[in-house]
Amino acid sequence: MAGAAAAVASGMSIRPVAAPKSMCASRSRSVVRSAISVGEKAYTVQKSEEIFNAAKELMPGGVNSPVRAFKSVGGQPIVFDSVKGSHMWDVDGNEYIDYVGSWGPAIIGHADDMVNAALIETLKKGTSFGAPCALENVLAQMVISAVPSIEMVRFVNSGTEACMGALRLVRAFTGREKILKFEGCYHGHADSFLVKAGSGVATLGLPDSPGVPKGATVGTLTAPYNDAEAVKKLFEDNKGEIAAVFLEPVVGNAGFIPPTPGFLNALREVTKQDGALLVFDEVMTGFRLAYGGAQEYFGITPDVTTLGKIIGGGLPVGAYGGRKDIMEMVAPAGPMYQAGTLSGNPLAMTAGIHTLKRLMEPGTYEYLDKVTGELVQGILDAGTKTGHEMCGGQIRGMFGFFFASGPVHNFDDAKKSDTAKFGRFHRGMLEEGVYLAPSQFEAGFTSLAHTPQDIEKTVEAAEKVLRRI
Repeated sequence: MAGAAAAVASGMSIRPVAAPKSMCASRSRSVVRSAISVGEKAYTVQKSEEIFNAAKELMPGGVNSPVRAFKSVGGQPIVFDSVKGSHMWDVDGNEYIDYVGSWGPAIIGHADDMVNAALIETLKKGTSFGAPCALENVLAQMVISAVPSIEMVRFVNSGTEACMGALRLVRAFTGREKILKFEGCYHGHADSFLVKAGSGVATLGLPDSPGVPKGATVGTLTAPYNDAEAVKKLFEDNKGEIAAVFLEPVVGNAGFIPPTPGFLNALREVTKQDGALLVFDEVMTGFRLAYGGAQEYFGITPDVTTLGKIIGGGLPVGAYGGRKDIMEMVAPAGPMYQAGTLSGNPLAMTAGIHTLKRLMEPGTYEYLDKVTGELVQGILDAGTKTGHEMCGGQIRGMFGFFFASGPVHNFDDAKKSDTAKFGRFHRGMLEEGVYLAPSQFEAGFTSLAHTPQDIEKTVEAAEKVLRRI
């Protein structure tokens, strides 16, 4: 599998499309206040605008997570009312084909009937015990059976919390303080990770976050993603001092960027030689690229893995796990303290269990690969037809594309994209009934609920929008 995955990583990852520079005029990024005629349907976001304007008086920036604010694509965010399958409906009654999937968890589709039915039954027993429940054992066994690196697991409530726990764990286990992360990779908003982070930081064009003390990041080393030589040099300069290398095995927070052939192998080798640990942040890729995550797909087993999103089936969840000797450092088995009132709550465990059961069914990942491949190829072909420079790729149910000639191997490459054009494209796709992540620097996600008709409509919409921008 590793050989095939490496071939895919090199072959599918970045497909350049040569084309003349776009000569389109800039268009206003103000919110669409009046109805826009789209075919026979009037598209308006008046109610979304009203609700968001009220939200700005109640919450910082009107949102509870920065990328939702549409800062990099223009206009104001869409306020949603309901979701089902591969579709979403906003408060103005507009329907969209969704490629955000709640940022990854909705891999079997939104509001799945089987998951909802199980949640209702669990809800009758209570939402949180603050004490052990049998469901924790069930999901823990499923995760351990699926993910090659995990022999023991600790459930938490978010991907950020999982990475925070993993960070403290690797330092406790190795007795070292320095960590190495990659430029453009996002591992949550813990202080030590907010150095050259991607995702919302890149979307908003923010520097390393104010409020982070120098002491919190002095031990954080950074290297360009896909640059094995830079990593080796850092290990030479900091021999015996690096606790762990943290990375997204496929970057999703600087846009979709897969590893080049041999990169993950090089990381595995250099960490073993130095006595450091290798940590895969699989909050996005876990159970999405394969049932065993990116580590199964690429055939590289890390020491520690962080998970989130899919294992909670849409409810708040996270987890970190790894070898038993490492995980036994965690309290109360060991001295490294970490706790959480809502960790392992019965609702999140139930949603995770039933989501993973669906993913175990035959043909799951073959279907995700098929629909996602057709989607990305269709969008890139539309770019060629309409004279835009584009590149992109996908693995199973994760994808991305850039308005750049490519190839894109790291965050510096990604920053060469035409983000202004992406903003116009994003707004146009909204008007055509397609919801994409509101940032050039975010990966997209498909689900088992996406149909061939969804893909066809999306590609048609993309070509129409690309012709007019």
